[in-house]
Amino acid sequence: MAGRPGPGLLLGMGMVVAAAAVPSPNPAAEPRVYLSSWAVRVAAAGPREAAGVARRHGLLCLGQVRPGEPYYHFKHRGTRQKALSRHWGWHMRLTKDPKVLWFEQQTVKRRAKRSVSVVPTDPWFYKQWYMNNDINPDLNILSAWSKGYTGRGVVLTVLDDGLEKDHPDLAANYDPLASYDFNSNDPDPQPRYTARDENRHGTRCAGEVAAVANNQICGAGVAYNAKIGGVRMLDGLITDMVEAQSLSLQPQHIHIYSASWGPEDNGKTVDGPGMLATEAFYTGVTKGRGGLGSIFIWASGNGGINYDNCNCDGYANSIYTLSVGSVLASGQRPLYSESCSAILTTTYSSRTTSEMQIVTTDLHHRCTDKHTGTSASAPLAAGMIALALEANPALTWRDLQHLVVRSSKPAHLQAEDWAVNGVGRKVSHHYGYGLLDAGLLVEMARAWTGTRPQQKCSVKALHTPLPLSCTRRNIGSKLTISTDVSSCSSSSIRSLEHVQVQLSLSYSRRGDLLIALTSPTGTTSTLVTVLRCGNCRWISVRTSSCTGREGTGAGGVWRGVWGHPSPPQPQPPPPSLLTACPSRPSSGVRRSSSSSRGSPHHLGTGIQLAAWGERANAGHGGDTTAEVVRDRGVPSAHKSSPPP
Repeated sequence: MAGRPGPGLLLGMGMVVAAAAVPSPNPAAEPRVYLSSWAVRVAAAGPREAAGVARRHGLLCLGQVRPGEPYYHFKHRGTRQKALSRHWGWHMRLTKDPKVLWFEQQTVKRRAKRSVSVVPTDPWFYKQWYMNNDINPDLNILSAWSKGYTGRGVVLTVLDDGLEKDHPDLAANYDPLASYDFNSNDPDPQPRYTARDENRHGTRCAGEVAAVANNQICGAGVAYNAKIGGVRMLDGLITDMVEAQSLSLQPQHIHIYSASWGPEDNGKTVDGPGMLATEAFYTGVTKGRGGLGSIFIWASGNGGINYDNCNCDGYANSIYTLSVGSVLASGQRPLYSESCSAILTTTYSSRTTSEMQIVTTDLHHRCTDKHTGTSASAPLAAGMIALALEANPALTWRDLQHLVVRSSKPAHLQAEDWAVNGVGRKVSHHYGYGLLDAGLLVEMARAWTGTRPQQKCSVKALHTPLPLSCTRRNIGSKLTISTDVSSCSSSSIRSLEHVQVQLSLSYSRRGDLLIALTSPTGTTSTLVTVLRCGNCRWISVRTSSCTGREGTGAGGVWRGVWGHPSPPQPQPPPPSLLTACPSRPSSGVRRSSSSSRGSPHHLGTGIQLAAWGERANAGHGGDTTAEVVRDRGVPSAHKSSPPP
């Protein structure tokens, strides 16, 4: 109403209202709801005069609608606050009041938020406690979804025992170009069905990553709009060639390769990729994704119950893979989860069938809520990496390692070995840098500006054989080897990313040895732990640990994070490589072996420290490798083949 209408206009308004009371021919039309509330403009009056006008009509003045403006909020004192028609009595009174210039009875307006609900409607999503847990910290995936990142445009493949490509919760996201069967040499990754469903592993891992959301089937994948493929390569004879072919499948099409397998987790085996698979890793990170680098996500291993150590797994400890550990909902480490200095981050899994486990797709078009192990942790990380790649498709394989370290949180994870490294970041052999946070990961990925090219430097740590003997009299003794690493100082490597120790030794009982690497700042990374199996066989030992940044060059070894260089510091002492006889016999090992009798053993001439990090100079160009001293002691330039 504007001004004070005459009787004719009032009659017209009454007729309109009467017409509006007739049921609408449109069944979808909803009636207007009127409130016992008015916006009123009072002529030349302040708050006191407006309150007086309201009182004359039996209304309450609740103050100005907008500060400094003559519009006031009048409200009826009665209990009935809603109606389907106007309050005509007050309408007439306000119309006749000379001090009321304008008024309008308030109605309820229907408005919708212009955002997509991030909570999927899938029937089992409520079981996905690792995504929607209100008690303990979850993986913060809903936060990433709320920012609009669901994996769209990212392609992943699961290297495993096959993929049920026609599963109703996977079919819409299935990508045939990201799939192959290297066991049967055909493009169909469909698993081989058996009575006991032994080949369900790959389908379960794939569902964690890319199960379709909001389709009323099972739950939702972490990256539910990503494309998913499967590589059948574990259901047959596994060779170096099969692994290399799997790791090299469509590297310009596939962004992320997820693997939840490795050497036997028996606490005895030390094994890793062969020459072809090693070449495949190196070619993937240097040429995959148009030169940005393929992303290899690896489960750390389930051998914890056997005292296995993932540093003895050449896949999990490769600098080219992103190794993922497990933690329970309670924040405790599962007994099966392996520990090592190569673990970069952690996601959730479970312990027993009495606990809530991981929800995913299963064979025969079914769903399961019984997936577990570090096999379940790696695909969750792969899905979160897919969210980060959607946020910033230009991220390199090294960028993602940096981001994962920065977006992993140690809070809530229980371990006795948490330590603050040389760059002030907490780190654990059980969990790496902590629980991966998807929301933080995508936020940092959006703003990430990239890293400098990678530089490698190698230093020979031992040139002559060194005797090593453990007897009953010197149990717990230490042999320390200090190495001058000034050649890998900040003049060539600005900030450290990885350090790898390659050593050759002759010793009868590997399980009796502990080998650790200590940085100039005092951070110790355990490379080989004492094993229950003293007479475990030797294959090779090549261990690596993610290392520091935040102003640290290669003047030492840090297991930390990277950042900006600090002012020049005094030259720190060289890092040390420590081998030790155990302080007490390990479980199940008799101490009457030849080593206990003092027979001679040797550390060979093959101890070598290799450091990777950001190049110190700001020049352009690709990743390079500095002068490398090979095992045979001959210097050589090394640029195109995998590092030793």
